[in-house]
Amino acid sequence: MAKRKLISFDWALKRLLRDKANFEVLEGFLSELLCDSITILEVLESESNQEHIINKYNKVDLKALNQRYEIIIIEVQYNNELDFLQRILYGASKVIVEHLNEGGPYAEITKVISVNILYFNLGIGNDYVYRGYTTFIGTHDQEQLDLTPAQQKMFKCQHVYNLFPEYYIIQINKFPDITHDPLDEWIYLFKHEEIKEGFQARGLAKAKEVLDILKLSTTERQLYSLHQEQLHYEASMNLSSYATGKEDGVKQGHKIGLIEGREIGKTEGQAALLKRLLTKKFGPLSPASICKLDTANLEQLETWSEAILDCDSIEQLLR
Repeated sequence: MAKRKLISFDWALKRLLRDKANFEVLEGFLSELLCDSITILEVLESESNQEHIINKYNKVDLKALNQRYEIIIIEVQYNNELDFLQRILYGASKVIVEHLNEGGPYAEITKVISVNILYFNLGIGNDYVYRGYTTFIGTHDQEQLDLTPAQQKMFKCQHVYNLFPEYYIIQINKFPDITHDPLDEWIYLFKHEEIKEGFQARGLAKAKEVLDILKLSTTERQLYSLHQEQLHYEASMNLSSYATGKEDGVKQGHKIGLIEGREIGKTEGQAALLKRLLTKKFGPLSPASICKLDTANLEQLETWSEAILDCDSIEQLLR
């Protein structure tokens, strides 16, 4: 029997798991990761809560509030980023500042949990799941600083590290495809878009139902297919632009060549993607329409991509 196809977790984060009816999926994953029983109260607005057809394919994030009013950021990242650690530090810090009421006491600072699912290798290390948190260790006796009973009562937590942002990094490429615990079952899903018979991690039964590609509408299935194509294209373009940038760097500087190569490649790739989508919707394109797409800039392409599902003709879209 053929394996039943599930959509990727990043697409689910972007379009399906923001629905309250599907919170059980997020709750299951987070409960296994954090070794806790997590309830999602609501999904908060984040930078990636956008419905553009062509938009931020290599990075998707979701920001949620749990039952303890902690904010959990879940991010899926495909492209290698050397300063990714600083970026997640900035992201958590930004959330803290945004959610502290003006003039409010520091005791009201929100606890932030940053969960990062990466499809590239970050740093040196053999493990595929890392947790980062803040502790204070005595320089003389190596004793760990902890909260007083009064502080514990005030802050409703036990330890100093409970007050600071907490970071989780899951490196999908390093996962050895052997499941030892319920969290591994989730990571197997992230890597292979499949839930094996016998998997029993919290939330996976609901995930199997929600992520079933056969249950998507025709439009959603078409958009998902284009999303997958764009991921492959961007991976190729990043590799090609790096090589081009490196070669040009001998003559003009690596940085300039790399940036220009990426920008040109991104525009050309999105034009090609939009052509395929328009052809599926309107049939063969006229030479004039193709010319408009080929000479458009990135902003025009993004504008057209947003409007395509609401247009009845190619002329109406491109005029």
